[in-house]
Amino acid sequence: MELPVFWSVVLIVAAVWNLVVWPQFWRRVTKDPRARDDAGRPTRFYTVHAVLVGVSVALAVLVGVVGVLALVS
Repeated sequence: MELPVFWSVVLIVAAVWNLVVWPQFWRRVTKDPRARDDAGRPTRFYTVHAVLVGVSVALAVLVGVVGVLALVS
């Protein structure tokens, strides 16, 4: 894969940033009173944020892999 070193590093930094930020956000979401109803079941607030965090972390991993592959090739 041909990509300038600068852009490879940008991808890796973006991946690391997302892998640091989103888990912290998820911890706050799980502690939020809107995350569970009175019976303790997950609410739509919880579900929407779970999908958001899951997709963001998956994309961060993919971006990081592309950045590393571009850097080492």
